[in-house]
Amino acid sequence: MKLDIDDQRLTAYALGELEVAEREEIEKALAEPENAQAAKAVEEIRSTAGVLARAYRQQSAESPGLDRARQAALEQAGQTEDEESRPSGGFSWRRLAFALGGTFVVLLLVGVGLVSFYGDNIRAMYSSTSNSLAGNEQYPGMVTRQDQVYRHRSLKSFGPQAGAQGYDGAIVASREAREQFADGDPHQPGFNTESYDHIVENKFKEVAQNPLSTFSIDVDTASYSNVRRFLAQGSMPPKDAVRIEEMINYFDYDYPQPEDEHPFSVNVDVAEAPWKTEHRLVRIGLKGREMDWDSRPASNLVFLIDVSGSMNSPNKLPLLKQSMRLLLGKLDERDRVAMVVYAGSSGLVLPPTTCDDKMTILRALSRLQSGGSTHGSAGIKQAYAVARQNFVAEGNNRVILATDGDFNVGQTSHGDLIRLIEKEAESGVFLTVLGFGMGNYKDSNLEMLADKGNGNYAYIDTVQEAKKVLGHQIAATLVTIAKDVKIQVEFNPSQVNAYRLVGYENRILAKEDFNDDTVDAGEIGAGHTVTALYEVVPVGVEIDTPKVDALKYQRPSETGAAAGSGELLTVKLRYKQPQGSKSRLIERPVVDRGETLRSASPDFRFATAVAAFGMLLRDSEYKGSATFGMVGDLAASGRSDDRYGFRAEFEQLVELAEGR
Repeated sequence: MKLDIDDQRLTAYALGELEVAEREEIEKALAEPENAQAAKAVEEIRSTAGVLARAYRQQSAESPGLDRARQAALEQAGQTEDEESRPSGGFSWRRLAFALGGTFVVLLLVGVGLVSFYGDNIRAMYSSTSNSLAGNEQYPGMVTRQDQVYRHRSLKSFGPQAGAQGYDGAIVASREAREQFADGDPHQPGFNTESYDHIVENKFKEVAQNPLSTFSIDVDTASYSNVRRFLAQGSMPPKDAVRIEEMINYFDYDYPQPEDEHPFSVNVDVAEAPWKTEHRLVRIGLKGREMDWDSRPASNLVFLIDVSGSMNSPNKLPLLKQSMRLLLGKLDERDRVAMVVYAGSSGLVLPPTTCDDKMTILRALSRLQSGGSTHGSAGIKQAYAVARQNFVAEGNNRVILATDGDFNVGQTSHGDLIRLIEKEAESGVFLTVLGFGMGNYKDSNLEMLADKGNGNYAYIDTVQEAKKVLGHQIAATLVTIAKDVKIQVEFNPSQVNAYRLVGYENRILAKEDFNDDTVDAGEIGAGHTVTALYEVVPVGVEIDTPKVDALKYQRPSETGAAAGSGELLTVKLRYKQPQGSKSRLIERPVVDRGETLRSASPDFRFATAVAAFGMLLRDSEYKGSATFGMVGDLAASGRSDDRYGFRAEFEQLVELAEGR
């Protein structure tokens, strides 16, 4: 049936006021493509009701009140707000007025000051979920602080660049959000137990003593969106939250598709290092073979969802539900979804269900509520068991863990969790980890699980980020095309005095691990790009590096004939097929053509800008002459094709950081 967007039943449905039969009828209709606008209207009503519910709870006793029935409806909408967290263009205020009463809506919007609106169009709202919200040309670069709206320093437009589609990089920080999140959990002032593993930066190594550098690739992007969350709230991120390789790999780069039998291409270019121009910067880039999503293999997915008490805030379970809905929209009758939840214990709330029955899956998702302690290990075991029981040969078998990482019951130590996830990873089931929330967020747990579980890790701070990870990049997120990918670089001592790997500190491998097929490494998804940077000190340029005493029984190996080849280095890679056990080798020699930064590609300049930004945020001893101004200029010169506005958003983050 066709629904009118002003049908009053939509408001009643959004606020949970319909009887079961009528609610199911509306749900079925909303799933039809012809009712896309009506579904959007429901999202807007729920979202705005949620904002108003939170504001209402903060109102004083003297403020205009609601009758008990409408108050209960509004409270319920705020608690179950699990659709898009912001209104968008075309919102009809009379639908909300019908539910809440027009006088209260106007007084609340003006009196509380949570929402700025122009006519019927609300485009810049920052709720307590700390979402980066879509904006438009009417208010570019809007930052709300101390209840005043102003342009942060010389911010350029936050809107998408020419040709951008579907993504606005608006970053709006409100006083409410800053006050709530500065101390962590908004319900517990002064409470912040976020955890990050300590990062010891890679140091320069002399080629004479250490000619080989070996590491596992990393396609995680969580650090970048987490850093963005801190900056949007008006604070600098903790140093250990800044993993430079994840910031660089948040962005796609224009590497060519593979043209041979390998599942990814290998690309290397060299130019001067912007923060120390006498040094050279080597960029190693991998590009996974792209996949037509419609021709993908069938998926056997198990949603493993944390419903413990720690997930009881708008930026956790409600945002998680929105994200899972976005993912479901990409699946069809070829795919099956099961759902396991865990709190004090774990349980199967949805057996494997084909995605042509989305209503059954959506109902199971909408019924989830948070409460109890967090028995993560029990949930992990059950989710993998369900995935193994329904394993699809030649298909995509994956557990999708969605949590804030706060495991406080069962196996809770890093050692126990590592052993558990390594054992489960042997099943051939891959892992995607989606992190949510703040204040009690356990980044160190989630990064470790993804690393040891043949998986990838993203931090979902906004609905827009969910669209990126589970929409634009769905194939890269869910379809693995190569596993246990390792890189080993051999530097030529006749060309290179010393080198330093930028980032990847917790991915370093022993040189012997490169040829050892039992050693775990990173995975590449379809269409993924992976980038690594080496800062290289040429021969003849002095650098102070740690020294070792001369050996008593042997001397360092003498250089061979290849040292005079003019090659700067040789890059070697090993990888396995997704279900394989024996690795394959790729080898590429590299010559430095003497490019300047000006002659380097826009992609090269942008990657260096992100790396320099990470070093500044970490106050790295290797940042050299880098400044936020230099980073902004490099990023602007490397914006290139910015379809979704991600690079433009990065420039605004740089200016926010510079203003701190």
